[in-house]
Amino acid sequence: MDAMGKMWVSMIGIGLMVLAALIITYARNKTKGWIRLVLTLVAIVMLIYGVICGLLSLI
Repeated sequence: MDAMGKMWVSMIGIGLMVLAALIITYARNKTKGWIRLVLTLVAIVMLIYGVICGLLSLI
């Protein structure tokens, strides 16, 4: 992968991790019940994809 491709993959990874943190913060402060669970699961999936993108940008 070229340098620009690595940069975009790492930016996507950073963006996904920031979005996951914001969703978790919102879910814990403003929601209850099954909506909180759904938002938390979405945030965890986004965090995992963000970490994978970060690792791919290192290769």
